[in-house]
Amino acid sequence: MAAPEHLNSHHRDTLAQIFRHPLSHNIEWHSVLSLLNAVATVQETHKGNILVTIGSDTETFEPGRHKDIDAEQLANLRRLLKKAGYGPEETSA
Repeated sequence: MAAPEHLNSHHRDTLAQIFRHPLSHNIEWHSVLSLLNAVATVQETHKGNILVTIGSDTETFEPGRHKDIDAEQLANLRRLLKKAGYGPEETSA
């Protein structure tokens, strides 16, 4: 599945990092939020959590104290993005 054309190169790079194997442990929250703002509806709750809605699916993320997203959140993010039709690029040009 190719990255959507409407995403800029930074968003496509972040998407590739999210689906990279083995798991990347240095994906920064600000990059993830930038990507999510491009593909989803993003809201911050009164508790500081991030509510992400793509289509009919909603996932809550709790930004950690660190600048990078953690492994469990990354797994949830992969599942949400995959279900919405986003995923790793299968061909490289």
